[in-house]
Amino acid sequence: MLERYHLQILRTVAKRGTITAAAQELNLTQSALSHAVKKLEQRFNVQIWQKDGRNVRLSPAGTEILQLSKRLLPQFEYTETRLAQIAKGERGNLRIGMECHPCYHWLLKVVKPFMHTFNDVDIDVKQQFQFGALGALLEYDIDMVITPDPLHHESIKYIKVFDYEHVLVVSTEHALTNKQHILPNDLSHETLITYPVERERLDIFSRFLTPAGGNVKQHKQIEATEIMLQMVAAKRGVAALPLWLVEDFQAQLDICAIPFGPHRMQKSIFLGVRKKEIMPDYVSGFIEFAAHAQTHS
Repeated sequence: MLERYHLQILRTVAKRGTITAAAQELNLTQSALSHAVKKLEQRFNVQIWQKDGRNVRLSPAGTEILQLSKRLLPQFEYTETRLAQIAKGERGNLRIGMECHPCYHWLLKVVKPFMHTFNDVDIDVKQQFQFGALGALLEYDIDMVITPDPLHHESIKYIKVFDYEHVLVVSTEHALTNKQHILPNDLSHETLITYPVERERLDIFSRFLTPAGGNVKQHKQIEATEIMLQMVAAKRGVAALPLWLVEDFQAQLDICAIPFGPHRMQKSIFLGVRKKEIMPDYVSGFIEFAAHAQTHS
């Protein structure tokens, strides 16, 4: 019978590359590890791996078990962590995947009252899942995803927490400030500053410029929001950001916001969680705080 320890063996061998290294990590003797796999091979009449010098190469059967381990072991480990926290009287750790660069600024407004209320819950923002948070959520690497562009999946539930307007941000001395709204051609001679994201994922291109056949003179990418806005204030370029974020910085910087087109560009922020799972009270609490955070005018 295929057991959990078989999944652990295959995952560790695939990660470490050799039976010796895998046995050391699992605190097994090499012979015990090899014997466990040999019995499994005999049980199903398949070969799990082939030795290639000191390394091993997984067979199709071994690869199948490895894929199963990637799906199931994170769920085992997640549940065990939860059980250990319950046993210790702890409430847990909320792991968040972010698919929204400017939302870090908004998240601070949610975290402060949340942690005051749930003082035994930690928050961990997993930046490595910035562009693959849906998969990370399904694999139990995170507990929640924050995104303005939800990718619908039968196992994921999205909760809309607030709406906002996406605007063009310019210096208060920029010539475009006399316009009631921006048209695609208005940006043809501008330097656009964005986060380091592919063009097709940027709303200013996918929803505004590209459909109209428009473009910008130059496209620069900057990771930090504060630096991006400093560049805009210094007339080094323009940016496309949420209106609530611009309003938060207007007291500090000489910047202003201009709508995209006569119909404006409306967006929403969603929190994604797994369906068919008992939601801890601190996750429900976070969603409530997020919905009431003052982020938009």
